[in-house]
Amino acid sequence: MTEQETLLARKRGPKPTGKGVQVVVRLQPAQLAALDLWAAAQADSPSRPEAVRRIIGKALVV
Repeated sequence: MTEQETLLARKRGPKPTGKGVQVVVRLQPAQLAALDLWAAAQADSPSRPEAVRRIIGKALVV
């Protein structure tokens, strides 16, 4: 495989988090601000989707 073919074969975007069902949630401004504050307080500053996954993981026994 040539270098150009290798570059074209790579997928763009972030790595997939796995197969799952997409859930769309509407948050009020105060809830979104609280979510952002929580995420910023974490050592690795997760993205909003990752922050939601972590909070749900802490609240529910999965």
